[in-house]
Amino acid sequence: MKKLMYLMIGMILYFQFVHTGFTSSSNERYNWGFAKGHGGKPAEAGKNLDDMLKRHGAIYKGNITKKDIYLTFDNGYENGYTSKILDVLKKEKVPAAFFVTGHYLQSASDLTKRMVKEGHIVGNHSWHHPDLTTKSEAEIVKELDSVKLETEKLTGQKGMVYLRPPRGVFSERTMEIANAHGYKHIFWSLAFVDWKVDSQKGPMYSYNHVMRQIHPGAIILLHTVSKDNADALDKIIIDLKKQGYTFKSLDALMMGKDLKDPMLY
Repeated sequence: MKKLMYLMIGMILYFQFVHTGFTSSSNERYNWGFAKGHGGKPAEAGKNLDDMLKRHGAIYKGNITKKDIYLTFDNGYENGYTSKILDVLKKEKVPAAFFVTGHYLQSASDLTKRMVKEGHIVGNHSWHHPDLTTKSEAEIVKELDSVKLETEKLTGQKGMVYLRPPRGVFSERTMEIANAHGYKHIFWSLAFVDWKVDSQKGPMYSYNHVMRQIHPGAIILLHTVSKDNADALDKIIIDLKKQGYTFKSLDALMMGKDLKDPMLY
């Protein structure tokens, strides 16, 4: 009887090992969320998430005493607006990070090349956009490295260290695996429902959401599929500059260095 019990326990542990990969961290699933910023006060994720992110070198905002902000976009698929967004960024000399999927790389390769050519960062949003907490370590690494390798092949961008987890879903285990393979999680402190392409509400909808939530050190998340975002971006950038904000790259935040591309600075 004991032998049968030990055998069953062994099989359960083996299944967990094969399915999740072995790490010392919990695979409890989290959906990224926070109390939104308002009136210039920063967004707050709470002590539990703050401590968890700190343990794994992940971030969702920068220095809240400096009026530096970081513009990021998620690119799951192309909806016809990224070119306009890039035009605005070039005109205003603003750096950004674009988190792309495998589908985006395959279907919008010219836009991805343009991002890198114009001095922006291309980050990792996984190949298939899955819930990474349901994947084995080998599957997670394949999801991430496929994006990194295809981006380098298309654009010449060497290396990829910034990861935005698909759907904002993560665990300590997935962060630990990402870290072990050279990736850091980049969450966000400013976002709103902008990805519903069939219910766009006009550029002032995007503009007002950004202006209400903006705060020093904000990492802004926008989706390029949104016409509202594309139409509002120029006014957002100009008015935030008037408020004394400076747009910085993720490299400035994470590694203490700004982009040197003269097209942006």
